[in-house]
Amino acid sequence: MRGIILAGGSATRLRPLTLVSSKQLLPVYDKPMIYYPLSLLIELGLREILVIAAPEHRDSYERLLGDGSQYGIRLEYAVQDLPRGLAHALLLARPFVDDGPMCLALGDNLFHGPKLPTRLRDALLRHQGCTLFSRKVANPERYGVATVDARGRITHLVEKPERPRSSLAVTGLYFYDNDALDKAAGLTPSHRGELEITDLNRSYVREGRATLVELGDDTTWFDTGTPDSLLDAAQYIRMQQQLRAAPVGSPAESALRAGLIDRVPPEGPAPRPPERSAPGPHPVAAPARPAGPSGRAGPAGHRHSLLAEPQP
Repeated sequence: MRGIILAGGSATRLRPLTLVSSKQLLPVYDKPMIYYPLSLLIELGLREILVIAAPEHRDSYERLLGDGSQYGIRLEYAVQDLPRGLAHALLLARPFVDDGPMCLALGDNLFHGPKLPTRLRDALLRHQGCTLFSRKVANPERYGVATVDARGRITHLVEKPERPRSSLAVTGLYFYDNDALDKAAGLTPSHRGELEITDLNRSYVREGRATLVELGDDTTWFDTGTPDSLLDAAQYIRMQQQLRAAPVGSPAESALRAGLIDRVPPEGPAPRPPERSAPGPHPVAAPARPAGPSGRAGPAGHRHSLLAEPQP
């Protein structure tokens, strides 16, 4: 499975901050927002990841993250020239994904919880078709909402319903098989002119191939698309790091625990991808393909995973 982080969009709810910066480059406490989904994908075992950004911000992501070799992974980049919808990201990712499955992570979503590693890795092992992840929320009308049968298969999926059938909000993490590429290409743009991720997911629901994994009340999830949620996430990360005296959401720490690197690299300019001659995904010089995860967090208070248990 290959990873895709969507870091485009106009982020109008965060203006004027996003008039001069990409939303996913804004700080969540002491790290750029994109570090959190990147750390999550590294800890899931993904070693090839595509970052999709707006054209005016692509160079900033390349300066920040480079080719990924400092983390023992390979990073590539693609441009979404206009906000064309979440599902449009899969069209851009087709050359990168090739014929395999994919994990799409929204660059403004942050996850943290004690049982999160087990739930996500188990879901990865069982994945077929489309796997979505939900969290019970008090205000489901703000999100895509799913209902499921006894086997966890999704029976109904509605975007921002006026009268939600459940409190299960669909989060910004999605597992897809390779059929998603053709399904996304066949979508009709919505009234907003975008290819909607909910329409893609509904196509799997109609086929009986969409599964929902509930993350549980012990998982903290932030959609950091508003000033209030951005502040809440920053305060949460600050509290967790102070309790553990160790970083949360650090790609370098995640890579170290996974055995991809033998030391945390110093902060500084990242190794840059080679010069590109055309927009869109491009190959980069990849490090030797690493083995899967081989290590765990050290003693409590030493290494802290993005997926590790939050403290009360």
